Amino acid sequence: MTKEELVKAIAEKAGTTKTIAEKCLNAFMETVEEVLKKNGEIRLVGFGTFRVVQRRERKGKNPKTKEDITIPAKKVVKFQPGKKLKI
Repeated sequence: MTKEELVKAIAEKAGTTKTIAEKCLNAFMETVEEVLKKNGEIRLVGFGTFRVVQRRERKGKNPKTKEDITIPAKKVVKFQPGKKLKI
């Protein structure tokens, strides 16, 4: 599903315009990004939890040259689905 399709589905379910639905979706995404950048966690009961975790440094291979490389440590966003979301 693309963002455009998601906006359309939200607008239909909420009984509103696509413009308002897109503004709401953009506000949600910006808020999630801001909270996670502050190393926060967002829990949406029943839906799931977004959190930032630290990924360790690890070994890998350059696919072009087959040379061993070190992949640096970094922070990534993890999502854990809630009970209602599990299919």
